[in-house]
Amino acid sequence: MEIINTIGRRKTAVARIYIKSGSGKISVNNRDYTEYFPTGILQYVVRQPLETVNEADKFDISANLTGGGITGQAEALSLAISRALCEMNVEHRPPLKEKGLLRRDPRMVERKKPGQPKARKKFQFSKR
Repeated sequence: MEIINTIGRRKTAVARIYIKSGSGKISVNNRDYTEYFPTGILQYVVRQPLETVNEADKFDISANLTGGGITGQAEALSLAISRALCEMNVEHRPPLKEKGLLRRDPRMVERKKPGQPKARKKFQFSKR
């Protein structure tokens, strides 16, 4: 099997991954993913696409993550893994789509407006 390259995004985080057949090792920025993502929830988010198609120990994944925070990076990595699995085998698409793992989350931070302290918050009104 050749190496498959895909990309995933979430908020301002970008995940570029290289996936090949192997023993189930996931490395993120040259570190193990359990070290890079300290909480169990984020580790679950990363593993979720592989566990959905029952192929958790069949592929080695090398990922480069940039931008955003660790939650956005974990979800970007999840999207990239899902896309790679669909590229490998078309039969993986229905279970991944059913769980919503192939959808790029469009929510972004709203920009700050001039004359306001934040995006929607207004300065305190003073009558006198």
